[in-house]
Amino acid sequence: MQVLQVQLEVGPDPAEVGRARRWARSRLAGSGIGDDEPLAETLVLLISELVTNAVVHTGCPAVLRMLFGGAGVRVEVADTSDRPPRPRHAEGDDTNGRGLELVDGLADRWGWQREGTGKSIWCEVDRAPVAGPGAGPGQGAGVSPSWVPC
Repeated sequence: MQVLQVQLEVGPDPAEVGRARRWARSRLAGSGIGDDEPLAETLVLLISELVTNAVVHTGCPAVLRMLFGGAGVRVEVADTSDRPPRPRHAEGDDTNGRGLELVDGLADRWGWQREGTGKSIWCEVDRAPVAGPGAGPGQGAGVSPSWVPC
């Protein structure tokens, strides 16, 4: 299976989150995931949450990686902080504390791991099978194995 990986260095500034979203949208489009697809919206929201967590809660630069291949997309945000992610539960009108709950609800899988002196938080979203032209139920369904490089 061929996997395409793209990455963006993100500075420790909350303004970088918008730049990361724009970059991700262009890379998704370049990989064949249309801006109007629900998958694109989900991935951009997940990227926004993970990058926000990295730059706001650690104050460190980060690296955003997107891996395309197989039947989905993997997003990773690595930073140099050795503090593990700490899920919180927001109450009522709280303006913070929902990020990892959102990631948990939207991603098919997510987790974190040590990476060098820091960590990487990752999530994966599966791409729903798409029926090919003229394919009936159970025939020709699947995801195109060819991702267009960005």
